[in-house]
Amino acid sequence: MNDSQRKEILETIQKMVVRLVALSPTGHNLCLIGGFRYRFLDSSARMSGDIDYHCSEDLDKKQAQLITLFGRRLLPEVKRRLGYDGNAQIATGPETESPLLRIIELAFWRPGVAYSRIEIPVEITRIICLDRMTVRTADGVVYPTPSDSDMIESKVVAIFNRLHLEYRDIVDVFLFSNQLALNSVERLKIKFSKLSLDTGAVKKRLDNLIADSSFHARGIKAVLEAQLDTDTAANIQEGGGAQMVLDTVIEVLDKHLDLTGI
Repeated sequence: MNDSQRKEILETIQKMVVRLVALSPTGHNLCLIGGFRYRFLDSSARMSGDIDYHCSEDLDKKQAQLITLFGRRLLPEVKRRLGYDGNAQIATGPETESPLLRIIELAFWRPGVAYSRIEIPVEITRIICLDRMTVRTADGVVYPTPSDSDMIESKVVAIFNRLHLEYRDIVDVFLFSNQLALNSVERLKIKFSKLSLDTGAVKKRLDNLIADSSFHARGIKAVLEAQLDTDTAANIQEGGGAQMVLDTVIEVLDKHLDLTGI
């Protein structure tokens, strides 16, 4: 299986997952967020390896319900349609220790076929939303999701609030910064306050992005090469590449949003 085929299978299964969740009672109070939301509902050029949901219920309870749903409905359907065996289990490790994050590890493989394993983390978390949840449709299915403003602001928050910077967040802000609202400055102040994220912490990370821009550009470059559609990646490279992406996002964060003034 080549890389293109692997990506195609991955996204086929991701679409099966979100469709199943959207059509099941288990999906109640689950709102699709993150990179795959952008990919699936907004035609993002960046593919995402995981699936993220905002959940307003008890996270442990919802995690258990999803594992049951996946075992009963998803795994047999993937086997029938694609010929892949699979399992669904609770993920373990340091990243699962946050009280606001639960992860289900989906894994699929072709029996007897080496290097065919595909893993898809399904993350259940809680983001701060100031707007009412909205719905989007795809092929007649209704998908609950946060507003565009809450979505892009959640990516900005992630840049400053994650313990370890994820370069995919920077790429998503680059791709969807047009969805930031005129009042996003005030909205982000509210969200940062709720997270007890003060001016010093925000400024420290922003200063680091500027001071170590060459280092961070390499991380962004890896995301562009691995996760972006070929034509989009080529266009970005012609326009200045990863350094241009970083410089653009820094400008959005620093000048347009005045985050250091929080």
